[in-house]
Amino acid sequence: MAYKKWKIADADKARASELSEKFNIDPFAAFLLVSRGISSDIEVSDFLSSSCGFGDPFELSDMDKAVERIEQAIDYQEKITVYGDYDCDGVTAASLLFLLLRDMGADVDYYIPSREDEGYGISIFAADKLKESGTRLIITVDNGIAAVEEAKYISSLGMELVITDHHQIGDALPEAVAVVNPHREDNGDVFHDLAGVGVAFKLACALYGDTQDMLSRFADLVAIGTVGDSVPLRGENRGLVRAGLEKINSGMCPAAQALKKAAGAEDKALSATGMAFFICPRVNAAGRVDSAYRAVELFTADDYETAVFKAQQLNIDNSHRQELETEIFESVKQMFSENPSLAQDRVIVIASEKYRKGVAGLAAARICEEYSKPAVVLCIDENGVASGSARSVEGFNIFEATAHCAELLDKFGGHPMAAGLSLPAGNVPLFKKRINEYAAEKFPQAPVQTVNIDCKLSPFYLDLELVKSLKLLEPFGEGNPEPVFALSALNIVSVTPSGNGKHIRLECEKKGKIVRMVKFKCTPDEFPFTAGDRIDAAVKVSSNHFKGKDYLSVQAVDIRKNGVDDEKYFSEKAAYEMFAAGISDDDSVFPSREICSKVYRFLKAKGEWKYGFDALYFSLNGITYGQLKYALTAFEESGLTAADENIITVLPVSGKVDLMNSPTLKSLKGRLHLV
Repeated sequence: MAYKKWKIADADKARASELSEKFNIDPFAAFLLVSRGISSDIEVSDFLSSSCGFGDPFELSDMDKAVERIEQAIDYQEKITVYGDYDCDGVTAASLLFLLLRDMGADVDYYIPSREDEGYGISIFAADKLKESGTRLIITVDNGIAAVEEAKYISSLGMELVITDHHQIGDALPEAVAVVNPHREDNGDVFHDLAGVGVAFKLACALYGDTQDMLSRFADLVAIGTVGDSVPLRGENRGLVRAGLEKINSGMCPAAQALKKAAGAEDKALSATGMAFFICPRVNAAGRVDSAYRAVELFTADDYETAVFKAQQLNIDNSHRQELETEIFESVKQMFSENPSLAQDRVIVIASEKYRKGVAGLAAARICEEYSKPAVVLCIDENGVASGSARSVEGFNIFEATAHCAELLDKFGGHPMAAGLSLPAGNVPLFKKRINEYAAEKFPQAPVQTVNIDCKLSPFYLDLELVKSLKLLEPFGEGNPEPVFALSALNIVSVTPSGNGKHIRLECEKKGKIVRMVKFKCTPDEFPFTAGDRIDAAVKVSSNHFKGKDYLSVQAVDIRKNGVDDEKYFSEKAAYEMFAAGISDDDSVFPSREICSKVYRFLKAKGEWKYGFDALYFSLNGITYGQLKYALTAFEESGLTAADENIITVLPVSGKVDLMNSPTLKSLKGRLHLV
């Protein structure tokens, strides 16, 4: 796992104290609010309000036109098709609107495009199918704002279109009876950050005429789609998710209960974080590996038994999704092991006929997390088209990087942290070259991944009272993440495997205080620390209810050697990258004979190093990032070591090895004019 920079938030403690007293809230919670930019009385009052005021749906432009046309279709029994999307947001939005229109007596069905065959949004293919089915009115949810040409085609077929969407608006609105979008500049005073299901909910409120009744009916669907789409949990979204969680945890939602049962979480009271972990991935999985119709069938099931069966199908889809994602990730690790030079790319670009498009984005995110670099995963189909997804690190705008290569692409879209794209497979090598040239030119020093930490904390404050005080800030999600705390100078007492060896449990101690924590997705073999080592840990805290009692649960987000110097590490890493790119001739990267000897003696004493480069760097004091990189390369060239992914093995040698005459060190000496 790539080393990350810890970024500790700052806050006005005096202002936090004022808020604590004025609103009678825990001082720690007040500090966290201020550190997150919620500091005015109005902001704090709105954030803490147990009931959120929902704006008038008719403040959204064209809402009156949408309602009038839909009511006309219901009155005249014109066939209506709700046109959704294959992700969690689009599925819940389609289910919500379908259920409401069915209850209102409409002749209504729904259409969800295939991710693999049709892609996102309205297509000409789908328009023809809907015309053949007798559809007169199409209502989009979570899509349609970019369908300018498709809307014209729909009109030419004699059908009409109502668009509800939450994505950014282009240069022109599509031709439609109504275009309802919170980002329209001619809206009234509306909340802008709704998910697609949130906009569909607004339409439902406008059609039905009562927001509270609609909230009672559909809060679960709105919450699932809102959390699943990772929109900011601020403003109206907080109220929608709170209401949805309350309904789900009351046991009043057959679909959610069935999903919890399938996930093995039937007895858990879900938070927004729990929803994002147990429910949303299973809903998304249907559209990724099978048909998203399964998910709509779950949410529109008339009885619990049917819901349980559909949820079990989604659980199987989710397991398949995990397998496909892992296959891609492991194939990339194997590529890097066989050809370490690939790791030098600023942007990782991989393409294969074996990859599944539905999991490309998830695999790209995992690769980005592992290597701390932007990643693009492309799936090549039988027609020679490479399509897939990109994910990025904070500070590197992957949409702009992709746009820089626009002439090589058939289509692309996205935002700073994620993008989708397609291109002829023959263009992939040139695309890889161009996007890496752009990255090197735009970012001589590559942006780094960060761990955002709310504050440093003494382990003596880790208790259930802390967890209780944090509940005031829930629900947590995008724009309001779970608090992360930094614990320093913990002495490891023991490290034990957990979850069939997939995770580890640590027992640590500081000044007599015992701290027990779990680190997920880290095996004992991958963990570079042992009993007696001193570490710093970034952690999240929660409570775990077991056999009638609450227990403190501490999850490690990141663990590193105590007292490391972030600035030194990243400065040296930048110096190496600029040297490797030919931008500078900084001789701090050259490993002298003494440096090489120190590194080799350390490795020889270990026999094998299996914890990766960064852990080795922090185990060797007084050696720069670049020196270690070039020393390891020279060792391999001279037959002293062999490297396989994160494992460095010391090889048996006979006779003396002249390391300074290895190709790499000879080249460095020539470039730096060293004798």
